[in-house]
Amino acid sequence: MNLCYPYSRLSRVVNHYVLLLLTLVNLLISPAGAVRPEPCHEKPIVISGANRMNEYLHILTGKRVAIVGNHTSLVNGRHLVDTLLSRNIDVVKIFGPEHGSRGNASDGAGVENAIDPSTNIPVISLYGKNRKPSAEDMQGIDIMLFDIQDVGCRFYTYISTLAYVMEACAETGIPLVLLDRPNPNGYYIDGPVLEPQFASFVGLHPVPIVYGMTIGEYARMVNGEKWLKNGIHCRLIVIECRKYTHETRYQLPVKPSPNLPTMNSVYLYPSLCLFEGTVVSVGRGTATPFEVIGHPAYLLGSYLFTPERIKGISDHPPHEGKPCIGLNLSANGELMKRNGQIELLWLIDMYNSLDLGAAFFTPYFDKLAGNSTLRQQITSGKSISEIRQSWQKELHQFRKIRNKYLLYPDNQ
Repeated sequence: MNLCYPYSRLSRVVNHYVLLLLTLVNLLISPAGAVRPEPCHEKPIVISGANRMNEYLHILTGKRVAIVGNHTSLVNGRHLVDTLLSRNIDVVKIFGPEHGSRGNASDGAGVENAIDPSTNIPVISLYGKNRKPSAEDMQGIDIMLFDIQDVGCRFYTYISTLAYVMEACAETGIPLVLLDRPNPNGYYIDGPVLEPQFASFVGLHPVPIVYGMTIGEYARMVNGEKWLKNGIHCRLIVIECRKYTHETRYQLPVKPSPNLPTMNSVYLYPSLCLFEGTVVSVGRGTATPFEVIGHPAYLLGSYLFTPERIKGISDHPPHEGKPCIGLNLSANGELMKRNGQIELLWLIDMYNSLDLGAAFFTPYFDKLAGNSTLRQQITSGKSISEIRQSWQKELHQFRKIRNKYLLYPDNQ
């Protein structure tokens, strides 16, 4: 169905409510037209790689260990650094990604080198002047340990940090032990595959927006497909999860980053992060980031919010201090969890309703999309089905690559 958007206000209003209705129908109905039942996943509790300490403590004993981690690096509720120190493991350095090694830095805020106040161990930032450990940073290390909770989206920067750490380890001959964790969005694959000319820190590799792999599987793919610089190979050891499959709807025990505070936000993130490359707010600076969308000039919404500065979470959110009219999509989180696909309806609705033309997008949009095609498809009025169809060839090719590196049962 190709929806047209004449510029009359009445037509925009009608199309707006048609799209809202289609949102509900599209999320509830499968491509075959049948209602998708909620899969039963009250299975045995998943055990993360970090919690399987007997599988990796012997590798670390007697070695000088560096840890790439953050606030999600927990072993039975205790930070991995503190846990290993209590087991007499010699932790000599900590590398902190976006949000810092203890997870208390705002999204996008630069993180400086520091001393960890809890342990007096040096903390080296991988989200400041340097995104990759330098040769000097790697000195005095026998083994690198990586433990960060991912959310399974190409533009979530932890997989880029992983790739740069793998590259540094490969260049220095230092092995990398990766403690795998379940992917809360690991049950589907969707979105355009990144084109090489659009590679950036929010997308380094030719993968779709949602790639359906754990971070351990992703690391195996980076190695196997020779995506590190000059095709070098990292000595990688993945400590696998137990009782996890790609059908598992894994509930995160701790928020993965400051602006993904709920499972609804995690499920909506693959669809709503594209708005970060537009003039539309995704609720940064509110209590519901990535659960609402809005703009001061959007007149058709039923939800009002005003982004404000929240120290350590959103320092300068878009439209700070300005009332935004929009939509509260929180209830759609469960539907996204059930449906398993990126939703474009809201993006197209906002584009047509605001009627800003090319000014609706910022240059960042193409980096998030991984191409310039999606922006052009929206501006030219392509239907959702036409846009989604344009992804299918590359998604099919990606699935064949992905299948070589899976560690857990999968029926995609």
